[in-house]
Amino acid sequence: MPFIKEQLTTNNLLLSLLYSVGAVSVVLVILALGFIDVGLVRRKNTLDTWVQKLVSSLIAGGGTLVAGYGIWNWQFNQAFGVPHPLRQALKDWWIGGQFQTHFAGQIDPKILPEADVLQIFLVFFVAFSMGTLAMIHTGAMERMKPAPLYTMAAIIGLVLSPLVAYFCWGPVGPLTNHGTHDFDGIVPLYIFAGTWVAVLSWRLKPRLGAFDPHPSGSSPAAQNVGLVAAGVLIIMFALPFIALSSGFIIPEQGFYGISFTESGFGIVLTNIFAAFIGGGIGGAIIAYRRREPLWALLGPLSGAVICGTLFDVGKPWQVLILSLFGPLVALGTAALLRRMRIDEPKVVPLALGPGVVGAIATGFIAWGTKTGGYPGLEGAYALGHAEITPWMQLAGVAVDMAIAGIPCLLICLFFERTSGLRVTEAQELAGLDATFWGVDNYGGDGTDNAVGVRPDEADVLAREPVTPGATATLPPTY
Repeated sequence: MPFIKEQLTTNNLLLSLLYSVGAVSVVLVILALGFIDVGLVRRKNTLDTWVQKLVSSLIAGGGTLVAGYGIWNWQFNQAFGVPHPLRQALKDWWIGGQFQTHFAGQIDPKILPEADVLQIFLVFFVAFSMGTLAMIHTGAMERMKPAPLYTMAAIIGLVLSPLVAYFCWGPVGPLTNHGTHDFDGIVPLYIFAGTWVAVLSWRLKPRLGAFDPHPSGSSPAAQNVGLVAAGVLIIMFALPFIALSSGFIIPEQGFYGISFTESGFGIVLTNIFAAFIGGGIGGAIIAYRRREPLWALLGPLSGAVICGTLFDVGKPWQVLILSLFGPLVALGTAALLRRMRIDEPKVVPLALGPGVVGAIATGFIAWGTKTGGYPGLEGAYALGHAEITPWMQLAGVAVDMAIAGIPCLLICLFFERTSGLRVTEAQELAGLDATFWGVDNYGGDGTDNAVGVRPDEADVLAREPVTPGATATLPPTY
């Protein structure tokens, strides 16, 4: 089949390179979350933390690769008047469809212009679903069985993550086309994952000793808080590339946010670093006043999340001011969770709280900014026909939280009544590395004391030392 030269222009190849870097950068975020997690879990859960995070992320990405991306493209078929828009989008974009089985140069540009760019954007969405599950796993560590986690991953990657993006992250989705604005995936990633984790943590119940003393003396304890700093710096490196891939580039016209808001690379990049700085300063103040270093380490991330919807339409001074409140909102969210006795100190405080506040604040800061629509269309889908408003921002948040919270609750209830959602108390005391893999990741005598850390006495009482080649004394329950 001859190549169609219009698909292989220099502009298209350069755009493909940009989106490729953005997609791969999401993998760095997954790596960073892994570093943060293993720095804050107990040593006896380190190996299983890495395994669950990697496997669940790949399952979610696989769901999006197989068929999920078609759900997001549904909006474009609707805008362009394609008959049976959802069915056609799924037919075209499932893993056996024409747009995933032909090279860009083999696709008629009248059917799919810039085919190479859109194929790479598929990979961006695959990585996006992987990042969503990596974040959800962070909120369920040290006590969740793998089977329900992997089931959630499949459903989220195949249906729910693309569905939220269809509504709230794209130029002609049902809510975006009426004024809901997002830029850096705050709604489909941070608010979605934060809502899911809030429900999941509620159903999982706190880790042993998290709020009340446990008879064994066990309590959650970080093994190496310094690893959190490494994770944060990796995210700070990756996030600008991800953000610059969260939009449209029209050669000789400019850069636009994902909802076709007018923007520019320079302002977006400046805004990202303004958010890092403001969040970092705010977090450092809290850290020193409370003598809790985690706030200094995680402050830049809370600043980036609270400002993520504003990166493309805000001014650096607006972003800097708003980002200062990121750690405060995170602190308040964490305090509320403690009052509710929900054991989740990371994802909900850093993603859900600042994400919701930032999304609604953007409605006020950017009130009246033109958004939505697509170039060349008229009427209900005309470019810039909608405006950013606080109430449409609130609508986007509400729809997103419903799409996340309701399915999460239903899945949790199903597993609670069948095979179980959480590992047993004995398995939690023994550690998930020994429970599921029959090994002590750190070697030695099978206790935390093997590496010079004060042992959990319950670990010693709950199981025999694990020796090379031996199986766990507590059989895994999936």
